[in-house]
Amino acid sequence: MTTADLARKVIIALDVKGREEAYDLAAKLREALVFKIGLELFTAEGPTLFKKFRALRKEIFLDLKLHDIPNTVAGAVASGMRHGVRMMTIHASGGREMMARAAERAREAAASANAPRPILLGVTVLTSLRGPDLAEVGMDADVEAQVRRLAGLAKTAGLDGVVCSPQEIEALRHDFGRDLVIVTPGIRPAWAAQQDQKRTMTPGEALAKGADYLVIGRPVTGAPDPREAFLRVVEELGQSGR
Repeated sequence: MTTADLARKVIIALDVKGREEAYDLAAKLREALVFKIGLELFTAEGPTLFKKFRALRKEIFLDLKLHDIPNTVAGAVASGMRHGVRMMTIHASGGREMMARAAERAREAAASANAPRPILLGVTVLTSLRGPDLAEVGMDADVEAQVRRLAGLAKTAGLDGVVCSPQEIEALRHDFGRDLVIVTPGIRPAWAAQQDQKRTMTPGEALAKGADYLVIGRPVTGAPDPREAFLRVVEELGQSGR
């Protein structure tokens, strides 16, 4: 696998407050190809961000974790596609119909525009949650069982993949083989602090277990030299043997 292939597997989470900081990081991280725009940055700046990222030849992972009635989520997916978003997240706990309508709208919009459709990902269980947290809101306290259940629902609804913590990668590969794209947050290089995510793993470990994409934020974006930190992560992936 080439260095460019490995770099594409690393999604940089732009956990920043405004567009200038986001643009500055995108320019510094010239080898990075995919950037995650989440709730905080999107709420602050809106879709005007997207044009600049496209001009920088970066791909956009819009991580809003959509969870609403089916028509609303389907409409949001179509809107994201019009802005050239490459990947989007939907809460799998929103149910089969919500996810199926979103997948159907993405296919229709892609056919109408003669454009590639975004990769739609079902969010299973947030990496900040553990068993007691799930039990508190009435879910199965067995995190892995809940992840497997929601991943199966996402697959039958027609989504392309899922978001799960590194600890569930192997279970999902066992259940679904390569039929689902797996995007994994909670990635922390051995040299980085764990911070607020509880179910974490190093980049090399996660890739070796079968993750397709690794979401990494503050270990890179908060480093004194973000580009050097990013290249260090890519080097680690190359040493993992994948």
